Amino acid sequence: MKHTLSILVENKPGVLTRVAGLFARRGFNIESLAVGVSEDPRLSRVTIVIDGDEHPVDQVTKQLHKLINVVKIKDLASAVSVSAELLLVRVAGEGDKRAEALQIAEIFHAKIVDVDRRSVTLRVVGAADKLEALLELLQPLGVLEVVRTGTIAMGRGRGG
Repeated sequence: MKHTLSILVENKPGVLTRVAGLFARRGFNIESLAVGVSEDPRLSRVTIVIDGDEHPVDQVTKQLHKLINVVKIKDLASAVSVSAELLLVRVAGEGDKRAEALQIAEIFHAKIVDVDRRSVTLRVVGAADKLEALLELLQPLGVLEVVRTGTIAMGRGRGG
């Protein structure tokens, strides 16, 4: 079962290393990791997606609470949260491939952010499964480079 954890931490050097290290020491593979400054510049929000059973996730959450720089932790269930990921993808874009890439981009509401004689670079935001579907359609055209942010998420509604 996948878990998305939103962890509010002090915005200080070394905090991310300690948080990620705690998951590594307990044998969790971090599938996605995104970090950025929160609404309070003194705090950063770390969003981590892991695959794990309830009991071990509870244990790692308890261990996270013991870290002095951790302020708050939420396990965000998909039903009560919104999430997204950012994808940049460069695709071969000569001749018919360019036209096909642009058609696929339109279907997925992707933005064209760069074009040259040989390639087209697209930017798209959405759920991981949407991004995977886009990449699958673009693969036959020649995917040259992929960059993804990892999942970001927050609870729904006020104070979610």
